Amino acid sequence: MDPAEAMQSHVQDCVGKLPVIVLGSGASAGHGIPGMGALGRHLASSILPAGCEAAPHATAWRDFLGKVQVMDLESALTGVNVTPEVLGHIVNTTWSFLNEADFRIFQQVLTDRRLLPLSRLFQHLLRSTAMELQVVTPNYDRLAEYAAEAAGYCAYTGFTLGMFGTRAVDVPRIYAARRAARTVNVWKVHGSLGWFSGPDGSIVSLGPLKTLPGGFSPVIVTPGTEKYRRTHEEPFRSAMHSADDAVARANAFLCIGYGFNDDHLQPLMMERCTRPEVPLVLITKEITSTAHRFLKSGRCSRYVALEEWAHGTRMFTHEVPDGLELPGEQLWRLDRFLSLVTA
Repeated sequence: MDPAEAMQSHVQDCVGKLPVIVLGSGASAGHGIPGMGALGRHLASSILPAGCEAAPHATAWRDFLGKVQVMDLESALTGVNVTPEVLGHIVNTTWSFLNEADFRIFQQVLTDRRLLPLSRLFQHLLRSTAMELQVVTPNYDRLAEYAAEAAGYCAYTGFTLGMFGTRAVDVPRIYAARRAARTVNVWKVHGSLGWFSGPDGSIVSLGPLKTLPGGFSPVIVTPGTEKYRRTHEEPFRSAMHSADDAVARANAFLCIGYGFNDDHLQPLMMERCTRPEVPLVLITKEITSTAHRFLKSGRCSRYVALEEWAHGTRMFTHEVPDGLELPGEQLWRLDRFLSLVTA
């Protein structure tokens, strides 16, 4: 079989198995959500709040500023022991910076419900008898939730539905004509721009906001040492447990803009992908070195990975591990990739 035809057959097999969708930062970058590099530069240019001018706050901050000039954001924050006050500044500044882009996308989706290719992917996957989709993401933004609701489905992130979401024990169900509404479960393992801790310590899920509500703190795990401590707390622990369950049960994986840099998810995905009947597809602007090592390690039995090439798309598969160039369509982009799925 021609390599391009074999690739399309593999893609359709993967999508036909109702894959777990893994969204990385690349899935958001195409819609203007800043990445870690831009966030690091923004944090470096920010001003510490009043009361943090002296040691030990300023000492840790100067240490961070020195490191972030020569290394990535996560490495810089991992090597610095910041005070709670400085950590609060990092969390709030991160939220404000990313939320501005997220809110802009929300406004755009309001006027164009077909703006996000992810909506069309959800609609294709839920045309069957399936009632649920599983999405796993370390991203804070709400593109998956916007895409699900723009497509006419419920988006569930572990909180009750409505204006003031509280943590849910069971997935809430909405019924229309005695039929449960289809739901996209979005397991946000590092938190969400819509999650906040209130003055009494309770955690709520709120709709899109332009500014941080008074008295509330964002519930997100920023890069660095704190990430490993906070992920053992709620609501991250429950989100991680649900993500683990989704990965462990996956019949296939569709990874979009994902760099395979999560120490927790990788081992579970590797274990699942050793099974020949569990295909994996990765589409991204540039395949990371970590992803290449994972795919070529032999632990992934059947895969297709598509990335940008000047004249179209570069393809890597378990049968063509060294890559093959496909001139023409930019199939690494989700909107173009959908032509393979619906063909």
